[in-house]
Amino acid sequence: MSAQTILIIEDETAIRDMLKFTLSVAGFAIIEAPNAEQGWALLQDHLPDGVIVDWMLPGMSGVQFCEKVRQYEVVANTPILMLTAKGEEADQVVGFDAGADDYVVKPFSPRALVARCQALLRRSSSVEKVVSKVIKIGHLSLDLNSYRFKVNKTELKLGPTEFKLVQFFMANPNRVYSRSQLLDQVWGTSVIVEERTVDVHIRRLRKLLKEVDAEDTIQTVRGVGYRFSVD
Repeated sequence: MSAQTILIIEDETAIRDMLKFTLSVAGFAIIEAPNAEQGWALLQDHLPDGVIVDWMLPGMSGVQFCEKVRQYEVVANTPILMLTAKGEEADQVVGFDAGADDYVVKPFSPRALVARCQALLRRSSSVEKVVSKVIKIGHLSLDLNSYRFKVNKTELKLGPTEFKLVQFFMANPNRVYSRSQLLDQVWGTSVIVEERTVDVHIRRLRKLLKEVDAEDTIQTVRGVGYRFSVD
């Protein structure tokens, strides 16, 4: 089996070299770019399995890069991990809204970053390997083959993590799940992710659902977790 390829977009040479070394030792093939413009060209040329992009870059920022990727059909589902010194929850929301699938705050543990990359690519692979199927609940429809989520025939654009979260919810409606249970089921038991990451993705989903008056589909059960329910 050929090695999975990761595109690293980082303007600081020392950090880029450290990432390249760490991920290469972990078995990944690496391509790299010092800015988002070059990274965009490499993304289209090589179609890597995943991308690590720094938030603060000269020219196009990491956030703008994520937004551009999600708008381009050929690479729209590429898993993206964002590196940043911005650790506030509000900043994470901006990153996730732009299309990032995971978020690592500097300084970080190289071993933990490798684990996050491995988990991110596993999640993406598991979604791609799902047998052709459509899940329908009420006015919601999730097409696992074409990777489309519709509410009353209006398509909502989901990132890989939100798609997997909706897939799990729709396969298990009307049940309450704690944050830790959702982490285990959607992110995987081997992933090092804070429980508040679940809250960030839930808020992003509700924001998207609000556009079609369906934000109440995901309900908060105080002191317990979340429930997915369609009347």
